[in-house]
Amino acid sequence: MFSKRNKNGFYGEFGGSFIPEMLRDNINELEEKYNIYQKDIEFQKIYRKILKNYVGRPTPLFFCKTYSKRYNAKIYLKREDLNHTGSHKINNAIGQSLLAKKLGKKKIIAETGAGQHGIAVATTCSLMNLECMIFMGEIDMHRQYSNVLIMKSLGAKVIPVYSGSKTLKDAVNESIRYWINNPESYYLIGSTVGPHPYPMIVSDLQSIISEEIKIQLKKKGIIYPNYIISCIGGGSNAAGSFYHYLDNKKVKLLAVEAAGLGIHTKKTAATIFCGSKGILHGSMTFVLQNQDGQVLPTYSISPGLDYPGIGPMHADLFMKKRVKFLHSTDNEALQAGFELMKLEGIIPALESAHALSALKKIFFKKNEIVIITLSGRGDKDINVYNQFMNKNFLNHEPIT
Repeated sequence: MFSKRNKNGFYGEFGGSFIPEMLRDNINELEEKYNIYQKDIEFQKIYRKILKNYVGRPTPLFFCKTYSKRYNAKIYLKREDLNHTGSHKINNAIGQSLLAKKLGKKKIIAETGAGQHGIAVATTCSLMNLECMIFMGEIDMHRQYSNVLIMKSLGAKVIPVYSGSKTLKDAVNESIRYWINNPESYYLIGSTVGPHPYPMIVSDLQSIISEEIKIQLKKKGIIYPNYIISCIGGGSNAAGSFYHYLDNKKVKLLAVEAAGLGIHTKKTAATIFCGSKGILHGSMTFVLQNQDGQVLPTYSISPGLDYPGIGPMHADLFMKKRVKFLHSTDNEALQAGFELMKLEGIIPALESAHALSALKKIFFKKNEIVIITLSGRGDKDINVYNQFMNKNFLNHEPIT
């Protein structure tokens, strides 16, 4: 199996748990309890019930009629943007919050970049009566200010991070520092990154995406798609979209990284294309780093993809050539976002727009089945879209 990991949380040579000794008891307890509740019928029943009645699952698999004509393929969008809170992040937040309560935790800490994970965590904490603290880079707080207001309205304490590049990486750093000093809290990681068992937990919880895709395609008389396309930063929505198709080599899996201003510039977040093997936030993976192993600053117009690493499962899938990685610049993503608005009346998150941009990079055979995961809605990014529109697609400088 392509998704197979060993008992120490390694996917091939990637993964593991490289953490301070002070967190070892927390990690061991988390792994032990997760292995129990993952198989617990009552726990799973409660989780699925919340997904159905509160989150609004299953999300639609929407056929894009106009889009399909343009690209000579049958294109479907997996509408994770229609979840409660507006993205796929709620799938993971619900599951981990339930797990935290089983562990007797009363305080949740989390990081966020685009704010969608932060909103999802703040929402579930409100639902489950848990204290909530969200770390967010100062730059991201400015460019996703509407999401900051939502988190605060839900009762979360939003902590600005002023260190480093003041984006997602630094929010993760501060979350881990806080967790070390406050081990009684529960760290709810939002992507398939971090020490084992987090990549496993997040990918399992997000697997509901591909589980539903299989069921929905079957109802349409389709055995399997030809392509599944997803944007990728840390990799949670990609993991969920690919999960149940990893062992079906007939399905081409494509992950689109954020190239920023280009992979040959210093303003990029394309980890696979520009990174090398290293340890980041507790796991061995691909990292954007210099020759001395120092993590490099990243850039993307999309805060959720502005991260200098990638989940260890995805690093392994890249090495095994099971997933093909592409990259798209800011301008390519923005133009793809506007195209979806114009053709289908849907405003995608900037993260999702990177996945959409892949359509111009692939030659499809007539009527091939293409699934694109629309990981989030774009109202949070409407100011950026407006800036880009006003610049008439001509300015290649970063939009902040």
